[in-house]
Amino acid sequence: MKKIAIFAGDGIGPEIVAAARQVLDAVDQAAHLGLRCTEGLVGGAALDASDDPLPAASLQLAMAADAVILGAVGGPRWDAYPPAKRPEQGLLRLRKGLDLYANLRPAQIFPQLLDASPLRPELVRDVDILVVRELTGDIYFGQPRGLEVIDGKRRGFNTMVYDEDEIRRIAHVAFRAAQGRRKQLCSVDKANVLETTRLWREVVTEVARDYPDVRLSHMYVDNAAMQLIRAPAQFDVLLTGNMFGDILSDEASQLTGSIGMLPSASLGEGRAMYEPIHGSAPDIAGQDKANPLATILSVAMMLRHSLNAEPWAQRVEAAVQRVLDQGLRTADIAAPGTPIIGTKAMGAAVVNALNLKD
Repeated sequence: MKKIAIFAGDGIGPEIVAAARQVLDAVDQAAHLGLRCTEGLVGGAALDASDDPLPAASLQLAMAADAVILGAVGGPRWDAYPPAKRPEQGLLRLRKGLDLYANLRPAQIFPQLLDASPLRPELVRDVDILVVRELTGDIYFGQPRGLEVIDGKRRGFNTMVYDEDEIRRIAHVAFRAAQGRRKQLCSVDKANVLETTRLWREVVTEVARDYPDVRLSHMYVDNAAMQLIRAPAQFDVLLTGNMFGDILSDEASQLTGSIGMLPSASLGEGRAMYEPIHGSAPDIAGQDKANPLATILSVAMMLRHSLNAEPWAQRVEAAVQRVLDQGLRTADIAAPGTPIIGTKAMGAAVVNALNLKD
């Protein structure tokens, strides 16, 4: 029996997770996976219930699970909370508590959505990028950090820090991923300015000696941001730190036409969490408008990486392709004037496209 912890979170989180849960339950029943799913609270929902964005019971639930599914956290109703109690802190603490250091964010063009990309079709037609983002270090977690007043002036400060072991372990993840793809790895840094990323470049270069079949290149982050727009198909695996990876993976998502299409996996040693890369979209929450496909594709990643069910991962991904082939679209990926379906209908369509009765 495999234990799955489910945290729907805030905003559109409950809706997209419900749709993904339909797909997971259908696969579980057909494949006899023996999953036991348990729901918990994180983010704003947890704040409302317990005044803590990550209650101890939620962390314990996640730590006891074989995998975690998360929807989204945050929203304007919690903006007035102090920084330590913001909903996003629940997500950061969950990642840190589970030591989920490797974030995999694929950005692949769906041929059916080629016209949805803001770039010309010839630029994005062959885009298939995997962003490997270090997730538990860097400026998001570095100490000291804070706000203070000096001589009557407010001052904010954060600390960007990595040690070589943190860099080495995420580099191995990226090189192994590249070995299973097109054997190209581009490491992104700002080594001409930041000592932290100068160490990053040195350690990644050292690790590359263990992977002679992978071609390593280095690129400054500002150039990488430009190249993702200018010639995105040049990239295979992009390896970078927490903050740069956060920004570049969101930029890469727009190549696909919608951030609602991109899943992610956050991996540690024996633990993993799966979530769409988008936020909680409070402006459309509760309106059956959200695109659940990124969350459903995150379930496919869970089947692949945590449940040793590669054939079923491929089957879910194929079902998403069939739904798109049928012309079914949520609002974010629909062309002007074309019919639009809601979150629930899209989830049901993917279940139907699994063809479990065949």
